[in-house]
Amino acid sequence: MDWGTLVATVSGGSIAITGTVLADYLRHRREDDRGVGARRRTVYIEFISAAGVCHARLRQIAQGPDGEVDLDAATRAALSDAGIYEARERLFIDATTAVAGAGQAMFEQLRALQRAIAAGAAASSAAFHDAYHPYIAAVWEYRVAVREELEGRSLSPAAFGWDGWDGTERCSLCGPAIASGA
Repeated sequence: MDWGTLVATVSGGSIAITGTVLADYLRHRREDDRGVGARRRTVYIEFISAAGVCHARLRQIAQGPDGEVDLDAATRAALSDAGIYEARERLFIDATTAVAGAGQAMFEQLRALQRAIAAGAAASSAAFHDAYHPYIAAVWEYRVAVREELEGRSLSPAAFGWDGWDGTERCSLCGPAIASGA
């Protein structure tokens, strides 16, 4: 028996099997990475969409707070009906630390807006705007965090010709107060 042929055959087979296993591992890893990215994108959109639905309902309540029998119950229902709590839990499970942190900050500002409206703040009141503008800034900061993670590109208020994310300079109620120095 020729040992050289046997060693060469076993070595060649080992190299082929190792190469095949490594290629298969790398292919699965790429597929998993794409799956994680797609899942994260979906979760990020679900979260901001739920926040948007909730925000719209809160603004509706703030437009006519006298029309609601129980403002506290109505504003709490706006959060739960929008599905923000479930979307937030999915965000905590799938998001990176940066996006989860930005999402939690946005959620906290949404809750501050909810509490202001529950206390009777109408859409035209200073109390509403004191909670509204930090919420809008937090929404944009969340968008920036998601964009940086998913696309590796940043976004700034200057891209829109704005001074800041909170929108106070564009607000019909707050903008004049800023301009006058009040």
